[in-house]
Amino acid sequence: MEQHHYHHAAAPQKLTPKPVQKRYQHDHSMHGNAHGGHDKHAGHSVHGFRQKFWLSLALTIPILLLSDMVQHILGFHLDFAGRKWALFGLSSVLFAYGNQPFLAGAAAELRHRNPGMMTLIAMATTVAFVYSVAVTFGLPGMDFYWELATLIVVMLLGHWIEMKTVSGASRALEMLVSLMPAEAHVVQPDGSVQDHPVQHLKPDDVVLVKANEKIPADGVVTDGSGFVNESMLTGESQPVVKEAGAKVIAGSLNGSGALKMKVTGAGQDSYLQKVVRLVREAQAGKSQTQNLADRAARWLTYLAIAAGVLTLAYWLWAGQPMAFALERMVTVMVIACPHALGLAIPLVVAISTALSAQHGLLIRNRTAFENARKITAIIFDKTGTLTEGAFGVTRISTHSAAYGEQDILQLAASLEQNSEHPIAGGIVKHAKSQGLALLEVRDFQSLTARGIRGKIAGKEVLVVSPNYLKDNNIALPENARSDAAETVVFVLVEDRLAGFIALADRLRKTSAAAVDAFHEDGVKVVMATGDNKQVAESVKRQLGLNDVYAEVLPHQKVEIVERLQKQGEFVAMTGDGVNDAPALARADVGIAVGSGTDVAAETADIILVNSDPQDILRLVRFGKATYRKMVQNLFWATAYNLVAIPVAAGIFYPHLMISPAFGAVLMSVSTIVVALNAQLLRRSLK
Repeated sequence: MEQHHYHHAAAPQKLTPKPVQKRYQHDHSMHGNAHGGHDKHAGHSVHGFRQKFWLSLALTIPILLLSDMVQHILGFHLDFAGRKWALFGLSSVLFAYGNQPFLAGAAAELRHRNPGMMTLIAMATTVAFVYSVAVTFGLPGMDFYWELATLIVVMLLGHWIEMKTVSGASRALEMLVSLMPAEAHVVQPDGSVQDHPVQHLKPDDVVLVKANEKIPADGVVTDGSGFVNESMLTGESQPVVKEAGAKVIAGSLNGSGALKMKVTGAGQDSYLQKVVRLVREAQAGKSQTQNLADRAARWLTYLAIAAGVLTLAYWLWAGQPMAFALERMVTVMVIACPHALGLAIPLVVAISTALSAQHGLLIRNRTAFENARKITAIIFDKTGTLTEGAFGVTRISTHSAAYGEQDILQLAASLEQNSEHPIAGGIVKHAKSQGLALLEVRDFQSLTARGIRGKIAGKEVLVVSPNYLKDNNIALPENARSDAAETVVFVLVEDRLAGFIALADRLRKTSAAAVDAFHEDGVKVVMATGDNKQVAESVKRQLGLNDVYAEVLPHQKVEIVERLQKQGEFVAMTGDGVNDAPALARADVGIAVGSGTDVAAETADIILVNSDPQDILRLVRFGKATYRKMVQNLFWATAYNLVAIPVAAGIFYPHLMISPAFGAVLMSVSTIVVALNAQLLRRSLK
């Protein structure tokens, strides 16, 4: 194999992500139709609906006791002068108070020329109330007050229960927001510490983070070390060691050690706030599936109004009294409310985006996320995704009886601690992981493009490239010639070869399992890298990739994407968002990978906080699970209406009849079923 020059070896690295222009545009309008109605009454809190329900129930009890029909059913008689006016007064208060959310929602829907659930409920209750009032003032017939009261109470109860269920959708986002501490310990120039509100922090402020405290801003550790739990932000379950120079993220939890950090991003500029904004934007954005549900809900509203009018007309034509025909019409309009259909998609969207953010998956484009289920081919960049993105020691060989492998590693690491080269970092890191102490080095010197030298314990030690051996007529050991993608450096003591250390950009431990899982799912895995063919082929063999493209430039990655698309593949592209920006834009699903705080500023369909291929696998499978939930909810909401509307209209009369209140119960149950089914999505990321 052709050996890399030591100080010319290409260091694996990822560039800082920059924004790239995407072909997708977000639609930040409110979800329309039935869901829009839900949003309009969402201004009422869960507590507000609970209060309205209990007060309305208190008004409903005397209304029921004063109603002729209820007295007849229960077999008692209660009458007094002015009973009908008392019934009229109590029902009027209930209509104005308990019905207020539905009237307000209907007004908002009609104002936006977007009739939906609230319009149907308001029409049903208003028709029932106006007819009952007309009967009270002399119109022949039977009043409708008790049906009106029970309908309003049941609708309020259904919305209260539903809002409690739905509130879980935003809980994950609220948990993200709650991660921020209220105050920070700011270190003053004189060394004293003062507590300041987090919102007053500025870049370059030095902050003390005590043990078991939350980190108040993005920053860089300047002093101290400890384990920091970033699981709520990155999805990484294991605490991460943070030492001087390491980046920390606002909202993560410091462990047992105290840290001093310099603020780099605070307030709205912090990573956490960017994530929250991304989630909110994703929840506001519509996908093709959402638009389909909105159109279906709008047509269902028109169908319900038409069915209600036709039901009224039919029963009047069939000779039934107005009260009977009116009850059938009201029941049809209530039971056909497209609330479940309107909530079917938005609930899944709200839950999936918030859950994804908790697991380090940031969704920018809803349609692309839902389309993850269609992926048949995925293109990986190599460095930092399939590999660790940093040199690691793969093997050590000794060529002198005086030195063992640990001695070779200790000498090399002691010398390399003075170098900033990526290879040096790999050797030093490996030595520290082996618990080796680094020795004192004197007379350190860099040899341009050849290596480094210095004195350790009075002996001259060199760590050099193969070219140094060639220039000085030192034979290259046979076992240093490897067909693997390795960089080899040689350790000389007093100009005699003591041994060598081989390093490589090592594969991530999770890469092989992720590739195997993709293959099980029928997804073709391809790698496109700027590295040489030898390295690419080595990775292909180790991971079992379907294909590799080596020594490719950014514009050539676009050609690879297009080639696969012409072959009929639905292509996902992963990259760092800078060099890979054209390919990310051309792919059917663009996935930006990176780590730390910079990634939140990237523009891509989907952003992965960690560069782990397992996360990409999780993303694809979660996308499939999300789409399944959407389809299940749409099926339930649609099938329910197809069955319920004919029954409500009286198709089985006189054998089966549904009252308006029972229709409201069925409508609320269907909505709650949809909400609970959406909540089951949480299991898909566990």
